[in-house]
Amino acid sequence: MFLKILAHPVFVSLNYHMPMVVDLRNPLIMLQGENGSGKSTLLHSILYALRGDSVDGYVYRWEGGKPQTREVFLFDAERHNPRTQLELFEGQPEMLEFLQMASHGQVMLAMFSQNFPSLPEGTILLLDEPEMALSPSNQRRVLKMMKELVEQKGFRIVAATHSPVFVEDAETYVINLDRHLNRNVPSTDLGLEGRSTLQ
Repeated sequence: MFLKILAHPVFVSLNYHMPMVVDLRNPLIMLQGENGSGKSTLLHSILYALRGDSVDGYVYRWEGGKPQTREVFLFDAERHNPRTQLELFEGQPEMLEFLQMASHGQVMLAMFSQNFPSLPEGTILLLDEPEMALSPSNQRRVLKMMKELVEQKGFRIVAATHSPVFVEDAETYVINLDRHLNRNVPSTDLGLEGRSTLQ
């Protein structure tokens, strides 16, 4: 099953060649790339295509069949942090106490261990930087949980990530957006050695 993106305003402005063909056959996919390479944009594009949404300037086609699912769930670790939305948990004193005392990383672990497994079998889970605020050891724990969701509940998971733990695992399929021509990615001479680039 392939998502063929024939036109997209953001990807055209990033100088990507059209059409873009995105291989979604693997149940555990990592979108890798530099800041500004289009990972989050591609993640949202997959969401729109799975829901059959019509988005201005975005033209896509499924080839080899569209993934079947009961539910598509997008989780953006930055925007959907439950600690910043405490009003959603009124009437749940134990959860409120946990959210007020736990670290961001502990909240993320709770999402994977408690919330995501309650989604229906066969859910397509789209994750934007799920490793945010997690130590390397907890990233490995989350990767194990993702594999369990795939194996035990038939999930398909696509994650936009910077985590070496996720992209270097033998069981994940990596789509590397840096391999495309993209003028939005900063040049490599950013002063990584020697003098600071800060003024």
